[in-house]
Amino acid sequence: MKLYCGNDTIASKRGRGALALLTGTLLAGAMAPGMTYAQGDARPDSQALARGAYLARAGDCVACHSAPEGKAFAGGLEIKSPLGSIYSTNITPDPETGIGNYTEAEFAAALRDGKRADGSHLYPAMPYPSYARLTDQDVHALYVYFMQGVTPVNHQPPQTALSFPFNQRWGMSVWNWLFADKAPFTPTQGDSAEINRGRYLVEGLGHCGSCHTPRGLFQQEKALGDDEGDNYLAGADLNDWWAPSLRGKGTGQGVAGWTRQDIVDYLATGRNAHSAVSGEMTSVIVNSTSHLSSEDLGAIAAYLKSLPVPRDHGKAPADADIKATEQHLSTGTSLSSGEALYLDNCNACHFANGQGASEVFPSLVGNSQANADNPTALIHTILNGAQLPSTPQKPEALMMPGFGWRLSNQEVADLATFVRAGWGNTGGAVTAEQVQQVRASMDERSGFSGAPDSESQHAADTGSAHSS
Repeated sequence: MKLYCGNDTIASKRGRGALALLTGTLLAGAMAPGMTYAQGDARPDSQALARGAYLARAGDCVACHSAPEGKAFAGGLEIKSPLGSIYSTNITPDPETGIGNYTEAEFAAALRDGKRADGSHLYPAMPYPSYARLTDQDVHALYVYFMQGVTPVNHQPPQTALSFPFNQRWGMSVWNWLFADKAPFTPTQGDSAEINRGRYLVEGLGHCGSCHTPRGLFQQEKALGDDEGDNYLAGADLNDWWAPSLRGKGTGQGVAGWTRQDIVDYLATGRNAHSAVSGEMTSVIVNSTSHLSSEDLGAIAAYLKSLPVPRDHGKAPADADIKATEQHLSTGTSLSSGEALYLDNCNACHFANGQGASEVFPSLVGNSQANADNPTALIHTILNGAQLPSTPQKPEALMMPGFGWRLSNQEVADLATFVRAGWGNTGGAVTAEQVQQVRASMDERSGFSGAPDSESQHAADTGSAHSS
């Protein structure tokens, strides 16, 4: 579930797969060619400018404030919600359509308090409850960067018009009083400087809890930091995609079974010995974490590995279960429909042991998609495929093909059901009706009609759609 914002706020950070195309629109250090100063002729503080550019990377600001074919930070990204379409805003220093007239105090109030320059409230899809952690020095550096290191773009994004009562911004004052924590970041006594640095990045600019922390009745994050209990970063359903637990101290599935280096590798490249990025996290890797320093990535990993896993955290599959599935597939006899489909379509890359190839083909054993309560992400991946992002350390963009053009709804359901039960996985069965729902929700793209070739041809011949 996600919260939505008006056209003057940061849109919900996830659910924008197309934004993976926006690689390189932010700076990691000095200004890029063509960028100008927005505040007169005075030369900027070069250290603050470079620092602000780096922090903007850490906050992944470009993802929400850039339309797929628009200018960086000029806004206009449409996000469809049950409440209507919302549009991200122009945060370039243009004085007419952007934030060029914001003072530093007004800029800080938007980041930390969720208030616009005119005093009205922002919606909490702008992660100001997390940005409240930012230090004065980092807010200043971000202000310098956005005012003096970003090219002004005169562009007015479409206006957001939410229905009543969601268009009543004053109501956010009550929400803020109940749920927003404005306390600045303070280091935790007894933890190392490295862990505290990781805590600052994860709880603050990274706003990882926006996706990975479960939400309550009023769509508030159940915890804004690890000092508020083990709900923090315990995993959440995000627009039908499971954002897995990031708590790593202990044993079990996901990050709990990764080393610190595995976490660093994943954030830097989108892949590691166990997994490969897909779906909502891809743009975060592309635009943000793959550009962070090795020291900061190490600090994030150290912090995540300091968070105890919840008691109900899923156990890692047992070796005996992995071996049993491998042996059964290897015999090639008495196979279920799902097992036969796996051998025909998946075995060449993921192998009979389900463990794939390190940093190339992700393991299906204990895979978060395979074990999620909601199978939508796995169904989507089988239908539409997935592509690893190109990152500075791993520029190759490897692709898994989609099988939606060749498999019927029932076949996809059978295959997904096997993957969710094989090798000790504990996901539930998948139905053809669930697959059809995912097909219907997928955007059409060149070469993919949303149905297998035989069904597409039948529909063209008869003028009617057919599904399993």
